[in-house]
Amino acid sequence: MTEPAPRVLIVDDQTLIRTGFRLILTARGIDVVGEAADGAQAVSMARELVPDVVLMDIRMPNLDGLDATRRILQHAPHCRVLMLTTFDLDRYVYTALSIGASGFLLKDVTPEHLAAAVRLVSTGDALLAPSITRRLVERFAANPAAHAPAVPADLTSLTPRELEVLTLLGRGLSNTELAAHLTLSEATVKSHVARIFAKLSLRDRAQAVVLAYETGLVRPGRAPEH
Repeated sequence: MTEPAPRVLIVDDQTLIRTGFRLILTARGIDVVGEAADGAQAVSMARELVPDVVLMDIRMPNLDGLDATRRILQHAPHCRVLMLTTFDLDRYVYTALSIGASGFLLKDVTPEHLAAAVRLVSTGDALLAPSITRRLVERFAANPAAHAPAVPADLTSLTPRELEVLTLLGRGLSNTELAAHLTLSEATVKSHVARIFAKLSLRDRAQAVVLAYETGLVRPGRAPEH
C-alpha cells in the first residue's frame, strides 16, 4: 500500500524561495498545501491547514521561525518542522532543535535531498546530517546556560543499555550504525530507541541529540565512535 503524500506548508519571506520549493516538491508528488511569508501567517495557516511538515525559515519579519515553531508545535505536537537556514552553523538551529524541530536544511539543498527530507520527517523520523549537526550542537551546547532545557534531564529511568544507546544517538549514529556498534539487530535497536523516546518524552532523534549534550552524556568536542 502506497503511503499518502506528505502535506507541506512552506514558510519563507522570499517569494522565489517559496516558489522554487513548491515546484520541486509538487514535481515529486508531494502535496504543498500552502505558503506563508512570515511567522505569524505560518501559525495561522498551520492551524487551518494541519500540514504534516512545515518548511520553516528561521529569520523572518513579524514573528521569527523559532517563535512560530513553538506556537505550531504547542497547538499541533504531531506536526514536523524542518528549519531552513542559509548557514550550516546558524546559532538559531540549535535552539530550534531544542524546542522540537525535527531537523534543518540549508537553502541550497538539492531538489532530491529536499524531497527526501520531507518524506523522511513525515514518517516520524528526524533529519540529522551527522557532521553538520554534530558541529552545530558541539558549538552551542558548550554554553548550556544560554539555552533552556527542552526535555527532562532525569535519566534514572533508563537502563544501562538504553543510556548507551542514547549516548550513541547523541554522537549522530543511525540505527544501522548503532546495530553494528552494539552487535544487535536493527529491530532490537529500534525497540531500545522507542523505549528511550517514551521514557523521556522525546519527539525524535533531534531532541535525543540535544538531550545527550545537555545532560553531559556526550561532551562538546568529543569525536563520535563509528
